[in-house]
Amino acid sequence: MSEGKIIVGLDIGTTKVACIVGRKSENGKIEILGYGRTVSTGVRRGVVTNIFDTVEAIKTAVKQASDQSGVEINRVSVGIAGQHIKSLQHRGVLMRDNHETEISEAELERLRNDTFKINMTPGEEIIDVIRQDTYVDGELATNPVGMLGSKIEANFHVIIGQTSAAKNIVKCIQSAGLDMDYMILEPIASAQAVLDDEEKDAGVVLVDIGGGTTDIAIFKGKKIQHTAVIPFGGNIITEDICSGCSIIKHYAEEVKVKFGSALASENRDDEVVSIPGIRGREPKEISFKNLAHIIQARLEEIFELVNYEIQKAKTDNQLIAGIVLTGGGAMMRHIQQLAEFKTGLEVRIGYPNEHLNQTEMKEMSSPMYSTGIGIVIETIARMEHDEYLKATSEAVQPRSEAKRKEEIEVEALETEVIDTEKEETEDKKKKKKGIDLKKIVTSFTEFFTPDNIE
Repeated sequence: MSEGKIIVGLDIGTTKVACIVGRKSENGKIEILGYGRTVSTGVRRGVVTNIFDTVEAIKTAVKQASDQSGVEINRVSVGIAGQHIKSLQHRGVLMRDNHETEISEAELERLRNDTFKINMTPGEEIIDVIRQDTYVDGELATNPVGMLGSKIEANFHVIIGQTSAAKNIVKCIQSAGLDMDYMILEPIASAQAVLDDEEKDAGVVLVDIGGGTTDIAIFKGKKIQHTAVIPFGGNIITEDICSGCSIIKHYAEEVKVKFGSALASENRDDEVVSIPGIRGREPKEISFKNLAHIIQARLEEIFELVNYEIQKAKTDNQLIAGIVLTGGGAMMRHIQQLAEFKTGLEVRIGYPNEHLNQTEMKEMSSPMYSTGIGIVIETIARMEHDEYLKATSEAVQPRSEAKRKEEIEVEALETEVIDTEKEETEDKKKKKKGIDLKKIVTSFTEFFTPDNIE
């Protein structure tokens, strides 16, 4: 894809809707042109529950991004998440018609597209299919394009979601007056923003702690091995604080962000914050240590579920790069230490600025924008892939037409030879027939000679 094409990523989250406008620069990094962000009230745990509120939030975020970037936004790529997301492994096989020709990218894409046809349970549909290992005639091929072979096999990571959830997202996009380029699984997008190839090769777990969900993507050998969505995020911690400290949600969110900690042992007993009472009631004093106990209990539960997903993927002894935390929840103090303690793996915080050009918008380096920036990066990658497929198919077509023309000429030549041989055969038959008739006439004449009459 030529540099400079403007891409728009839309992250429809539980707590916020973020719209990010960017393009690929000459050095291969992403240049952010503008962004918009607004509160999300129509989404719960990654699933749209109120179409009207979500559409209004999308319009607000898109307008902010459009005004800041000076770009008229008509098309977006959007992320999808939610508890309904699940994944499975599938193996596809393609028998080639001619094993003497080179394997093309179009054949691999056809094998991938065939995976979309596998039967799903009612109410579910395939969101995305990602190719993993590929085999040619039973042998592992790191890049099968250009090889010769009669059979191609490939393992695919199939991502499945509820049909209604996907359709509701599409409806929101269309109702906001926009067209959609791609629907991208959010943990895949976040991984694009904060992971590098070395980590993906060594083995790494991407944990994106959002407002309504915690998204997980596990990589090994530069290939996606497992994806999952845990239905807990920052919002449930806020709800725990509301009930545990008997304060309203607004104050609970504020104290969580400003004074919260993932480790109670890191706080002193005499540290307190005073929360105003409702309508003239007495203020409440909340101990930092008690606040941290509430936060730590819920985060421990989330990391236990992360451990379960790691064991489910059977990659727990192969994750050399450990865990990368991102998302708004990754900004919690001492969360890195708690994650290391609960999982036994090395942990770092993932910031999306690794793939960004220098920008005055410093807030873009925050982990909360990892998904939106990742959607832009993944969209660019998919567009480049689609353009490559189109270019290769157009290059193959003239060769195919020339080959067909040659086949037609050969067929015509063969037909001409056959017709000639047929004519020669008919002439021989006629000549033979004439010779035989002459013999008969000669014999008949000899029979009626005067000697014979006599």
